[in-house]
Amino acid sequence: MHALLPTTAPLPLFDVAASRRIESRALAHSPDLMERAGLAVAKLALALRRGEGPVWVVCGPGNNGGDGRVAARRLAQRGVPVHVGHDTPERPALVIDALLGLGLNRAPSADMLATMVAMQSCGAPILAVDLPSGLLADTGQAAGERAVRADHTLTLLTLKPGLFTGEGRAHAGRIWFDDLGIAPDEAATATLLGPAPLPERSATSHKGSHGQVLVVGGAPGLQGAARLAARAALACGAGRVYLDLLGQSAGEPADPAWAELMRGSLAALPQAVGVIGCGGGAAIAQALPDLLQRLQHLVVDADALNALAADPGLQALLRSRPAGSTLLTPHPLEAARLLGRDTRNLQADRLAAARELAARCNATVVLKGSGSIIASPGERPALCASGGPALGTAGSGDVLAGWLGGLWAQQPTHGAHAIACAGVDAHGRAVEAGGVWRAGDLIDRLAARR
Repeated sequence: MHALLPTTAPLPLFDVAASRRIESRALAHSPDLMERAGLAVAKLALALRRGEGPVWVVCGPGNNGGDGRVAARRLAQRGVPVHVGHDTPERPALVIDALLGLGLNRAPSADMLATMVAMQSCGAPILAVDLPSGLLADTGQAAGERAVRADHTLTLLTLKPGLFTGEGRAHAGRIWFDDLGIAPDEAATATLLGPAPLPERSATSHKGSHGQVLVVGGAPGLQGAARLAARAALACGAGRVYLDLLGQSAGEPADPAWAELMRGSLAALPQAVGVIGCGGGAAIAQALPDLLQRLQHLVVDADALNALAADPGLQALLRSRPAGSTLLTPHPLEAARLLGRDTRNLQADRLAAARELAARCNATVVLKGSGSIIASPGERPALCASGGPALGTAGSGDVLAGWLGGLWAQQPTHGAHAIACAGVDAHGRAVEAGGVWRAGDLIDRLAARR
């Protein structure tokens, strides 16, 4: 058993169907599996319990409840006072939530909702077994009007996607994992990202060895977004970074604060990695046809995504690009526009939405948000558990787009999916110290970790 985050390597994720199959086969070969699960819960409960009050164990009817009952027995054997039931004991020192688990496929009943409310309001820390009750394992959304907000979650046997995306992180608290000694015997549904190595730089390399980035955007009044993207690309290590600011006057420098950034255009730089749309405003739509047809590698963000959503002709150009050459970085509203649906519907199943958008656009998609998802045609999707609310600040998405462009310039033989996985994880890890980071400071954090 170990605390899961931050991850030190990529890890496999398994949806409900796969987890059920793995569990069924494991039970057939290891009849004591529930005993091992309950013992793991009891051990963590002993470490988390504070005070002399009882451990309140709330058990449901399924295997999750069985794990809770084993944990209760193990705790009692250690002399820990235990209360098993749905009625609230006096001053519990810990709540073990074993009410609803992997099998949840509908909204909890009124009685179960009442028990969940009681657990939440009793004042004791909550340890959820496998999943916080009421949370859907595949989507990270509540099955009904509420799900338990646990302080800790011990997920067992397999890692479930819903713990890491949607509302999962907000409900799971600190996530622990115990595989119960069982190695998964089928392919993962998705991958939980771990740190990726940064591009190596030869001792004899020079600026021409590390590629070029062309940032197109920054319409009048919106130039800060494009400049943030360009600064991030340069800080990432791209050899040369150029800015094509839409509507910029002839004598104006690319970025008065960063003399290393240069002015450029598509006509002179067709070989560059394009980062397009940051602060592009309405003007980016006119530039998009040439950009989509002429740039070999393309990171598409912000206003360029909105222009694509509004124009079927541009969407056709996007779909015609070679596989692995295009990376879209929408937040949920932008993704919803591209799919022609509302944001709430999209957020209800982020993993499915990212896959659908990737297939429809023939592109790699980074669906940003809590538990960003990377999806590409023909690739196993990936979820990012790094980052958090510290990235909820203006310009952080522009920094991500620029950083992705900088990575790609240095690794032009890599496909969009690999670039997205490496860049999204690095972007999240840069703010794991907590707090709220200005986008400019985020660039410095990313560069310091390089």
